Formats: sequence, structure tokens, C-alpha cells
Amino acid sequence: MMSKLGIVITDGVGFRNFMLSDFYQKAQESFNEVVILSCLPKEAYKDLNVNCEIIELSIFNESFFTWFFRKSKEVAHLQLHKKQNKGIEINLQKNWTNAKNPRGYATRFIFKLTSFLNSEKWIQRFNHCQQLFFKNDVITKEYFEILKKENFDLLFFTHQRPPFIAPVIYAAELLKVRTATFIFSWDNLASKGRMSGNYDCYLVWSDLMKSELLQFYPSVKEQQIKVVGTPQFEPYVLDRYKSTKEKFHNEFDLDPSMKTICFSCGDVSTSKNDELYIDTIASAITNNNIPKVNFLVRISPAEDGSRFKDLKEKYSFIKWNFPKWVLTRKDHQESWSQRVPTVEDVIDLRSILQFSDLNINMLSTMSLDFMCFKKPVINPVFGSIDSGLYNDQKFLDYEHIKNVVNSKSTRIAKNDSELISAINLYLQNPEIDEKERARLVEMQVSRPLENTGKRIAETLQGWA
Repeated sequence: MMSKLGIVITDGVGFRNFMLSDFYQKAQESFNEVVILSCLPKEAYKDLNVNCEIIELSIFNESFFTWFFRKSKEVAHLQLHKKQNKGIEINLQKNWTNAKNPRGYATRFIFKLTSFLNSEKWIQRFNHCQQLFFKNDVITKEYFEILKKENFDLLFFTHQRPPFIAPVIYAAELLKVRTATFIFSWDNLASKGRMSGNYDCYLVWSDLMKSELLQFYPSVKEQQIKVVGTPQFEPYVLDRYKSTKEKFHNEFDLDPSMKTICFSCGDVSTSKNDELYIDTIASAITNNNIPKVNFLVRISPAEDGSRFKDLKEKYSFIKWNFPKWVLTRKDHQESWSQRVPTVEDVIDLRSILQFSDLNINMLSTMSLDFMCFKKPVINPVFGSIDSGLYNDQKFLDYEHIKNVVNSKSTRIAKNDSELISAINLYLQNPEIDEKERARLVEMQVSRPLENTGKRIAETLQGWA
């Protein structure tokens, strides 16, 4: 029996994962009707062949008390799970503030409160209190009326965590609309804060992620979870995003006679040493410590690249890829979430992954992207507590990064000599660690990339 699906596109990455993969097309084949509830402006979809109704959701802004109980819920979750989990412990510390304003004082009170009120029952109580404070909000009522009118059989959230979707979850609960969500990224469960609410069903990347969900959310039962892989990587097996090596070289002005190293940046909040790593590699090329290569740098889609201005002037031979993501809205509490990728950028990214010979990044998900194309990866982490640099070695203790380290699928470089040595090793012998890379991809993405969108759509249909 076919039915009606509502898809909540929460942000630009959700747009990429579920609109630029095969998912949307397969969802239309699996359901009688599909409606998109968009946290992005409608115009974000104008270049896509979207032949369903798109409802642009009004922006929800938290009141102080809504924020207070949402923050209490998140901090309590971190307090509960901080033991023997460095990532959660560090993220808990990040929530601390010395600000002398209402939210600063409230945050310090929340830390005291949740130091002893942090059981799963208390987390659910905080969630209930959060809902009490936004249930009469005009935007919440608007969401309620939309869901009531649309009468969905299943409401699917493409991201489990954004705070601004909490009223949509609440409206669905009131109307007894069945909900499902997709766990956004490989690190979300083992190191991030609480989900925005409770869902009926959960889609996860892997068997590993399934076990993490059961560990950190004890109220979730195994039968509510389905392992489906991730649509994030599906474009890498879709013909419409294919390019050629010649186009790759032309697009980025690369010398086809040389191998290509790609450094993929993180955002400045976590990859503060990226400039140092780029400088180290470029200097090694200049001084012939590594062979002459094309050096391509792809910056984070969340940034404008201004922090690399000096490097651009210093090393004219570096080629830069500024992701073609469009900022669709500025007046939003999480403006970075309103950046939307273009089809052209997906093609560019795939060509970079496919035709580069080596990737270097500071422990980002991009390691997996490159491994999907069997490319070797180096993770530089020069920063430590004593180095005077931003301490990026702390990430080695995060649970999802421990899996990378233990897999021996990448080379971890803690100084410039280790980085240069690893570059030379992989340029000469790219097959080294190939089996380990394949095993890591299988661990993190437990289903084939092919037919991911179809697999997700059919799973949702089974839940509707």
C-alpha cells in the first residue's frame, strides 16, 4: 500500500544528501505523494526537477525558556555520557561559558543542575519542558496546521539535531504522525549533543552506528533502527556526476603530467591549523622534499577562504577549489546551515576524489570520501597541549577517530617530518594500506553505495 511522505529538508547538507542523490526520485516511486517541508528557501530548489509541493517553513526562533530547557537537555545528555568518552567530555566543556549575561548565568546554573539531574528520565523531562515553552508559539501552531492539513503517513527528518526542528517534531507527536530521522554524520552519536526530540524510527549508516544509537539512547529499541548506508556518498556511483580526468585537469588548471595532492580543509572552529599544514606541504614542494606535484586545496563549504589569503599570495602554484555552495538566507540562527551545494559542485568534488592521487585532511569525514575511491589519506595533527598550536591531537581520543586510528587505514602525522615522509610513501606506493581503507569504509558505511536512495525510500515506505 502506497502512502504520503513528508520530507523535512533541514539544511544544505540534507539538501545535498537527499535531493542530489537518488533518494527523492526513489521516494516518489515508493509513495503516492511526496511533500517537501523545507527549512531552506523555496528558491534553493529552482534548478532541480522537483515536481512535488514544497512548503517553506517559517523560521522558528527560541525564547529564553525554550533555549534553557533545550540546553538543559543537551548538557544533561553530555553529563550522562562523559565518562570514558573524550569527545563527549570535550563537547561538554565547550558548552561552558563565563559570559556575564542572562544566558551565561543560566548556562552555569544548568551545569550545576545537570551534574546530578542527568538520567534518561530527566533528559526526557527537560525535553517535555522545552515543548511546554514553545507549544503556544505562533510558529509551532503554524507547523501544527501544516501537518494537520497534509496528513502525512510518515514525516522524515533528514537531520536529527537542529534545534529549530523541535517544534515540528512536537507537532507530529500531537497529531500522532509517525516520524523517522537519518543520523547525519559518523561522529554525531559518539561525540555530539542530544537529538532535537524523539523519533519513531531511525536510519543509520552502519552496524557500528546502530550500536552507538542503542548505547546513547536507551529508550530506542533495536526494531526502530534500520542500517541503510548514507546518501552522502551515493553521487560517487551515479553517472550524472561523472567527469573525466581531462576535465578535472582543465577545471583546476593542473599539469596532467604530475600527480595531484588534495588538501581538504575543515572549518575554522575545528581545523585551526589548516594554514600550517598547507604551508608545510607547499614548502616541501618548493624545497624539493617531495616530488613536483599538483597541489590542490579544497576549502570547507562553511567558509569563504579569507583565512588563506596570505598563503595564496605566498604560493602561486597552489590551486584552490572554493566549493560552489550558495548562501540562500542570512537571517537565520544557524546561517551556515543555509548554504546549499550546486550540482556543479558535486561534479567537482567527485572529480577531485576520483582523480587526485592523495588526500590530506585533519581527521574529517573527507577521509571516507576519498577512501570510496581507494585513495590514500594522511591526517596531520601537529597540535598538542604543549606545542603552542591549537590542540588537534585531542581528536585522536574521540571514539569515531579511535576507529580510524585503530584501523591503520590512514597515516597520522604529528609533525612535519612525519607528514612529508607519509606523502612520499603514498606517492610511491598508493596501494599501501588499501585493505585497511576498505575495511574502514565497510565499518563506517555498512551497505553498498549503489541504490542507497532506493534502499532508504523503500525502508521509509515499510515504516509508513
